[in-house]
Amino acid sequence: MRWRTAFTWLVFLSVEISLFLAFLYAPPDVVLGETQRIFYFHVASAWNGLLAFTVVFVAAVAYLMKRTPEWDRLALASTEIGVVFITMGVVTGSIWARFAWGVWWEWEPRLTSSFVLWLMYVTLLVLRNLVEDPDRRARLSAVFGIVAFVDVPVVFMSIRWWRSVHPVVVEAGGKLNLEPPMVLALVASVISFTLLYLLLLMERLTISKLEADLADIKRTWKERTSGVE
Repeated sequence: MRWRTAFTWLVFLSVEISLFLAFLYAPPDVVLGETQRIFYFHVASAWNGLLAFTVVFVAAVAYLMKRTPEWDRLALASTEIGVVFITMGVVTGSIWARFAWGVWWEWEPRLTSSFVLWLMYVTLLVLRNLVEDPDRRARLSAVFGIVAFVDVPVVFMSIRWWRSVHPVVVEAGGKLNLEPPMVLALVASVISFTLLYLLLLMERLTISKLEADLADIKRTWKERTSGVE
């Protein structure tokens, strides 16, 4: 499809722009210097992890209401992509912490809740592989996806609800604690990663649909051949 090709190029261009802004346009941090640049990718990755798991929640609720496989496939696709993004967020956050705090990990509210979130959705993927019956797997996964979503707002609000050493980028009034060039680099990174998430989601859904069609063909063929015998 032409629109998908155009969208792919748009994603590629947006990523290139965000890389330019993060590495060449935004100034180094006064305290952390050049190592602060990982911050742009850390925030963008974490944001898209939360976005992906929000989509999982919506798809899970929709599946339990309508029981159509399309919603289950959407939940699975967004779970897989969300785990990738949240893993990137945790890893880049740990690297940033090493330079900012002098340690690789600190059991403070934001990091702890993010680790719990990562653990829950990895568990969801494991659960899907353990249950063989498709309908039961979809139901259990939907329920688990809804329960796991509880941690998403906890991650987002943790630095406001509890004492935390994690920096607050966005204040209560919506103001960003960054210089204008840094704000531009951050916004560009978030937008490009969000577009990348949408592209990956579309591609994964296409693969899931092909897998479902292939499974139907195999099942139909098996039924016909068994009837002949």
